Amino acid sequence: MSGLLASVTPAADKRAHFRAALDSGHLQRFPGAFSPLVATLIADIGFDGVYVSGAVLSADLGLPDIGLTTLTEVASRGAQIASVTDLPTLIDADTGFGEPMSAARTVTVLEDAGLAGCHFEDQVNPKRCGHLDGKAVVPTSEMVRRLRAAVSARRDPNFVICARTDAAAIEGVPAAIERAKAYTDAGADLIFTEALTAASEFERFRAAIDTPLLANMTEFGKSDLLNAAVLADIGYNVVIYPVTALRLAMHAVEIGLREVHSAGTQSGLLDRMQHRARLYELLRYTEYNQFDSDIYNFALQGVTP
Repeated sequence: MSGLLASVTPAADKRAHFRAALDSGHLQRFPGAFSPLVATLIADIGFDGVYVSGAVLSADLGLPDIGLTTLTEVASRGAQIASVTDLPTLIDADTGFGEPMSAARTVTVLEDAGLAGCHFEDQVNPKRCGHLDGKAVVPTSEMVRRLRAAVSARRDPNFVICARTDAAAIEGVPAAIERAKAYTDAGADLIFTEALTAASEFERFRAAIDTPLLANMTEFGKSDLLNAAVLADIGYNVVIYPVTALRLAMHAVEIGLREVHSAGTQSGLLDRMQHRARLYELLRYTEYNQFDSDIYNFALQGVTP
């Protein structure tokens, strides 16, 4: 039964692994998962961790990424995703769902949900996607209070608190660097440099900041899609691919449904579908069947059927 119904690795061990990985010198690759099944696939392929994007969670609920989701919704989905894999899971906590005290509560709730870390951003409420224009950031001092509250609430010292700054696109890279330094001083373990453009900007950030850094390689945004090898050479510690799986899935789903609508059958799409056998492999049907037979492999003696 080990590992069938839930991860065999305790949340504390996942956090310790993630914490150590930040200092390992190896770039940690965290694709975004919009469901526990996708997280299972991420682990099966061999990635280093799982990321849960606030934008993806919002989209999955049919909502735009403007801060409409609640802590309860985010923690619940995060718990479902984190529970199915032995990999550490990093989750998007937006602006902390309120005032600094709310950011503190967010940390306790996400710890209890089994997450390995979360990130808070320095946007004002209502926030918006980091690669859209028209963003606004709070004063540095306000974000510092947010982070200090989050750090103070942490019970597991290995729970990674990441600070995301959106200031580069608003105030410029030098200002974003100064913010990152202040956020590190406030206790952030990891800095998320949002919406940098070319490799030179990532290099500039790395040269100025000693704290571990996270790069966001999201499609159709402001950042060049840098290869993982390039980011590793620059010295980044984590790279996320937050919306990649959702975009791939939704594109395939739309094409397929349009064909079903027009052709009246899905028979022409079978070669583009995940086969039942592969799904059952990911879900470990054989092991569940073995577990079931192990439980029900006896008969009551002396009882006539």
